[in-house]
Amino acid sequence: MNTSFQMPPQASTIASQVDDLYYFIFWVSVFFFVLVTGLSLAFVLRYRRTAGRTRKPRAYHNTPLEVAWTVIPFALVMVVFIWGFKGYMAMSIAPGDSMDYYVTAKKWLWEIKHPNGTTAINEMTVPVGKPVKVILKSEDLIHSFFVPAFRVKQDAIPNRYQTLWFEATIPGEYDIFCAEFCGSGHSSMIGKVKVLTDSEWEAWQGKTGGKPEGMEDAEWGAQLYTQKACNTCHSIDGSVVTGPSFLELFGTQEQLADGSSVLVDEEYIRKSIVDPTADVTAGFQPVMPTYAGTLSDLEIETLIEFIKSKQDTSEAIGNGQTEN
Repeated sequence: MNTSFQMPPQASTIASQVDDLYYFIFWVSVFFFVLVTGLSLAFVLRYRRTAGRTRKPRAYHNTPLEVAWTVIPFALVMVVFIWGFKGYMAMSIAPGDSMDYYVTAKKWLWEIKHPNGTTAINEMTVPVGKPVKVILKSEDLIHSFFVPAFRVKQDAIPNRYQTLWFEATIPGEYDIFCAEFCGSGHSSMIGKVKVLTDSEWEAWQGKTGGKPEGMEDAEWGAQLYTQKACNTCHSIDGSVVTGPSFLELFGTQEQLADGSSVLVDEEYIRKSIVDPTADVTAGFQPVMPTYAGTLSDLEIETLIEFIKSKQDTSEAIGNGQTEN
């Protein structure tokens, strides 16, 4: 794995091309900074005003010097332009045998549909050594899909498809960031690209995606709470973030933005997951994206069990109503 003193490890086929151009510009800039600063200091010292100096400086024309400081910068700019354009074309046109991944950006998560139909939140699983084409869109506002280790970044724009591609070269896990400020949950809009070996990829493809064997519903629900990015907006310790906390939520009467109230039961939670703008809790904005089609019925039921496990049963009476 190639590393550098300024950039993260190179983990894709395009990364070295991006780094080579970056370091060319960087070291050319360093060279001219030292040259111009050094000459400026030398001239200041050499031609500083002294008590014995009476002759005024004489201006004169130097054609070779003027040609040099015109031609050299122009040549450097053209080198950067041609080099950058070739890199841009290589990054823009995906190979014909690329695997298509549909990625939808929402506040504040990445919904990723894999070629085998599997949908995941904030987790992209890809094979090593195979080109991957990412087809991006946004459900609300502008986001930006950025994988530093692959040196790829592309904006996700509402009502429009944007594409990028990469070919991972080293198995492992790599961060996905949103590189466009998108509100209060921007900093927690983080995902992972899992790059698998050929054998790991085959094994992953064969998984059903159901509940892990021997795991209780509430335990798997706790896992889904993180994997599906519920923790981005809902705490489990009572603290208020973008959405209501799950602590002691089940079985209470929730005040809604329209002035009515509703009992927090299984049906209310299910409806809030698949149609989150239908019953908005008072004091909160309707910013939660729908998970309809993203979560299976089993996953929704498991998340409900997880939320129920965060209830203080001593405060729930009978059928789930709270004491007056």
